[in-house]
Amino acid sequence: MAELFDRDEHLDDFIEYIFDNPYNYIPRRYIRDRQNPVEYYSEGEFMTRYRFSKRTVIDVLLPMIALQNISNRGMPVPPILKLLTALRFFATGSFQLVCADLLQVSQPSVSQILKNVSAELAAKLPLWVKRPSTEEEFAAIRNSFYAIANFPGVVGCIDCTHIPIKSPGGDLAEVYRNRKGWFSMNVQVVVGPSMEIMDIVCRWQGSVHDARIFHNSRLKHRFEAGQMRGILLGDSGYPLLPYLFTPVLHPTTGPERRYNTSHIRTRSIVERTFGIWKRRFPCLSTKLRTKLSTSLKVILACAVLHNVAVRHHAPIPDQERVIPVVDVPVHVYRAHNGRGAAERAALIQRHFSEEG
Repeated sequence: MAELFDRDEHLDDFIEYIFDNPYNYIPRRYIRDRQNPVEYYSEGEFMTRYRFSKRTVIDVLLPMIALQNISNRGMPVPPILKLLTALRFFATGSFQLVCADLLQVSQPSVSQILKNVSAELAAKLPLWVKRPSTEEEFAAIRNSFYAIANFPGVVGCIDCTHIPIKSPGGDLAEVYRNRKGWFSMNVQVVVGPSMEIMDIVCRWQGSVHDARIFHNSRLKHRFEAGQMRGILLGDSGYPLLPYLFTPVLHPTTGPERRYNTSHIRTRSIVERTFGIWKRRFPCLSTKLRTKLSTSLKVILACAVLHNVAVRHHAPIPDQERVIPVVDVPVHVYRAHNGRGAAERAALIQRHFSEEG
């Protein structure tokens, strides 16, 4: 066969050759060279785009996902690029088409990658989102919380946050509309003293009250069964229970005011955690436009990734890059447990009666 021409330098000769020898021409095969972000970006650029260092991605996150290619047919996406595609989505909350263009694949491929990676990370929830189980762990957490504002016996701070989602459609779509008028998932989180997530409940619609989520949680059952020991701090949207302390609504004495001050300073850690969580993964602040089942996995995956970031001391992204979302206020819970009120009054008398 005649020697092929370079199409750029001898375009006219090349066209003439094709017409004269239509059966002898074998078109060149062009293999797409997928850009390797690990090599292409500097450490700082990589951290900005994916929220983790290269070492954390390779040594910690990549072994967590089991996305090995069965065959090499169709130029499959390597597992590292699948992971980085999902991390880029979590870190930007952009449209899947944008991630598809960056990876040079189709939008359906990105959708499938996001679904698979989120499912793999969410499956690691028991390993990364854990409550204390031994007395030594309980003691360490109580001491760390006490160092914040001298509130004794605290083992966790609880609150709910709304994650915006697209309308799931169907007859029950309106139950996902919260009091602010937009569709969301109401996610309950218990936070530790280092702003790590110790417990998460992600299955309730945006219209559901915080107190109802807690009443139907395994966490409440564990406290009442004696499996969890200590005090939870919650806002006024929760009931006052022997193990769940809320602020005094109308403090009239010095001890009550000191109790409220200590309570607010200690419990603010859960609000700061929500801010950092959504700052690190803006997909939780903009709107999840995925299917509802995938959105739930994305939220849980981001909880796992948050704890990975906390344990590996990942820097907190700049606040200016986050689109702020006004959270949904909750109704004050009026019906309190009598024993809970007595326990709170006794703690106020013991620990906040003297100013110090």
